[in-house]
Amino acid sequence: MPFTTVSHPRSGLRISRLGFGSAPLGDLYQRLDDETAVATVMAAVGAGISLIDTAPHYGNGLAEARIATALRRLDRDKVVLSTKVGRLMSPARGPVVSKRFVGGLPFRSEYDYSYDGVLRSLEHSMLRLGTDRIEIALIHDVDGWTHGAEAVDERFAEAMNGAYRALDRLRADGVLRAIGIGVNEAAMCARFARAGEFDAMLLAGRYTLLEQGALDDFLPLAADKGIAVLMGGVFNTGILATGPVDGAMYNYVPALPEVRERARRIEAVCRAHGIPLAVASARFPLGHAAVASVVLGGVTPDEVARNVAAFDVPIPAALWSDLKAEGLLRLDAPAPA
Repeated sequence: MPFTTVSHPRSGLRISRLGFGSAPLGDLYQRLDDETAVATVMAAVGAGISLIDTAPHYGNGLAEARIATALRRLDRDKVVLSTKVGRLMSPARGPVVSKRFVGGLPFRSEYDYSYDGVLRSLEHSMLRLGTDRIEIALIHDVDGWTHGAEAVDERFAEAMNGAYRALDRLRADGVLRAIGIGVNEAAMCARFARAGEFDAMLLAGRYTLLEQGALDDFLPLAADKGIAVLMGGVFNTGILATGPVDGAMYNYVPALPEVRERARRIEAVCRAHGIPLAVASARFPLGHAAVASVVLGGVTPDEVARNVAAFDVPIPAALWSDLKAEGLLRLDAPAPA
């Protein structure tokens, strides 16, 4: 196996250092056929990936439904399943329009961070996933990125007074092995970490070769509190995978010239060491002790194989030191072993 697993002491879960992110299986930006999507999940588990992360939001339940088909063909005990709460699905009355999910199931989502809403959300997810258990439940998208700065305090209070209490009870009852949050902002991770007892947090896009702001507060706090950080969005939605090509995406929008120039300089250092930019980008977050897994998406078995192969590439320590010497990586960013 080209990558190892880590054991989370609080939950006892063994999590692969490479996780599988299922957002693309919800027809993110393009429609997928079911058989390819299912084969992709099976390829991930077959390659030794134990962590599968999903959410009702991904295609309004489509990603969960596709994972369910794969789970029926796999050994369920080999899978650590993570899904999210905070949105409830109901049958749509009319067409469903989404900026990112171009297909999906004919359901409409509504935010609901209440105690009862979270219990219903998990029940619905287990039905869509065709499973009798979910190992990790994450409170989804309680951040300014999603709700706007003016509404985030109210959403945070709703989540702590409702969603957190529900998940905490289910954890105490042994229904869940771990609870946490999944957001796009390091500051919200730190805020939640100080407000409750969380086991895991999925942070998207805020600790990458282009951004290391999570070092200021959240990552040291997570290490101190024993929170397993699942790092998503390591390519900043595109540019660190494609390189600074015309039309390269950064945080869901076309990258500005200054971002493309910085990515170009990072890529040049990687190339000087014979390492593809995407490989260095996938491996970089694992240098921090709090990061348990890097969660990468995929839409074909070949993409999964490429992600797995990236974890078998030896990266010279000089690559990281050269990035720091060029002012392209923070000096306090721990380098992967």
